[in-house]
Amino acid sequence: MVTPPTAPAIGGGTALVGVLGDPVRHSLSPAMHNAAIAALGLDWAYLALPVAAADLAVVLRALAAIDCRGLNVTLPHKQAAAELADELTPLARRLGAVNTLVRREGGGWLGTNTDVEGFLAPLQALTAREALVLGCGGSARAVVAGLVDLGLERIRVAGRDSTRLGTFIRSCADWAPGLVPLAWGADTAGAPDPLDAALASADLVVNTTPVGMASSRDPTAVERSPLRPDQIAALSPAATVYDLIYTPRPTALLRLAQEQGCRSIDGLEMLVQQGAAALRLWSGLEEMPVIAMRTAALARLEGP
Repeated sequence: MVTPPTAPAIGGGTALVGVLGDPVRHSLSPAMHNAAIAALGLDWAYLALPVAAADLAVVLRALAAIDCRGLNVTLPHKQAAAELADELTPLARRLGAVNTLVRREGGGWLGTNTDVEGFLAPLQALTAREALVLGCGGSARAVVAGLVDLGLERIRVAGRDSTRLGTFIRSCADWAPGLVPLAWGADTAGAPDPLDAALASADLVVNTTPVGMASSRDPTAVERSPLRPDQIAALSPAATVYDLIYTPRPTALLRLAQEQGCRSIDGLEMLVQQGAAALRLWSGLEEMPVIAMRTAALARLEGP
């Protein structure tokens, strides 16, 4: 049995990295990143830092002042972090959301977004022409940006709220002009549901909604799928179904998709790969211990 590397003892020279969110106690990022830090031999410590929305600006200034090496940003702060960053990468500006903050040489924070890179990592060998994205929230923007990079012929976005869906489509128009909005759950008055046709022709279906996520407050949540069994039955067995949720494993959506013969991907690999991309930016190192990160995340996920 190989003994995993251990991080150097925390001392006066130990640098801080971490993740800001509210809530953030459940995050797998500390386990994942501290495993990578140990493997790389860095004198860093990665912490989950709960921050209320009202305190985000002052916390970011304080962390910059104490020479924090880098930060991840999770819900609900991704849009606010984009507004507070001293500089944005073109991708972060396009998405209007930041999930990674990098120290600038002149001080302050550079805001970027590694969610797109993380989302695309498990899809490198995918051959697809049509994709269907379920949901039109913040995560869907990163997914659509990744799908645009893949050069798909058609990307449909399904949303239950027509106002939010219209706003989403318009906000992406400059860089994703070919998006097709799809009313999800609308009363078709006996006419064929357009979602059924979209599912039948999709090579890739991506769930960006929280439906089916494990919840201690609602134990029945894990039994739910954003798509009904009869809708999943419309999928081609050659299709890939990607659920950004990774608790439980598999989600109800992915379990049903597997029964249909579809390839299934959950969001854990996206989490690992976006984390590795962030650590590259903070450290300046190119090779990341992705296996150690994945192993640590899985152990934390499956642990007591």
